[in-house]
Amino acid sequence: MFNILCIVGSRRKKGNTATLVKEAMKAFDTEEVQAELIFLDDYNFESCNGCNGCQNSFTCVIDDDMQKIYPKILASDAVVLGSPTYFYNITAETKAFIDRCFCLDFFDEDDRSVWISINDTGKQKYAAVISVAEQHSEKDMGVTPEVMKGSLESLGYRVVDVVKALGLFSAGEAAHDTTALQDAYNAGEKLLRTLRLRRKIEILVQNKKSE
Repeated sequence: MFNILCIVGSRRKKGNTATLVKEAMKAFDTEEVQAELIFLDDYNFESCNGCNGCQNSFTCVIDDDMQKIYPKILASDAVVLGSPTYFYNITAETKAFIDRCFCLDFFDEDDRSVWISINDTGKQKYAAVISVAEQHSEKDMGVTPEVMKGSLESLGYRVVDVVKALGLFSAGEAAHDTTALQDAYNAGEKLLRTLRLRRKIEILVQNKKSE
């Protein structure tokens, strides 16, 4: 069973980001996947305060609703992370969420350019990113997709696909954008195919060891 956590960083539950994340989830409609959808706005959590209290434990010392999300992250094999573009960047909720995942990285005490993620200590994890912008030019998306992709990579994920959905503003408009819907579904399908391939390789390696 694959566990996939799908995260919406928009406050609009029927908005375009939610629509596209849900479209990606349609690829997970199989008995081999347990997928969960969460909206960050349903959780009450603070931004990271940079206290570094997590650096010997992989555990954030702030006691708020992020403590409900961490187990979901750790239990998942993959994540889908989606955010609309606000002033050329991800939403405040998405940024706070990413910053609070800082506790999942561990740094060398003498050289902070050397670090690993808690995700590096087990099976490889994977991710897909869905970014949405009102404007029709990709440059007006700013750093939205890059921030999500780079942050997830620093947390040990291999990002297999990045969706850039443009020209979407009115709530639910994405439901009528066949290109954006197809891109989102393809991202979900690619994520699942990657997990299946990981499982196939694991079986091959195990069989090789038993020869």
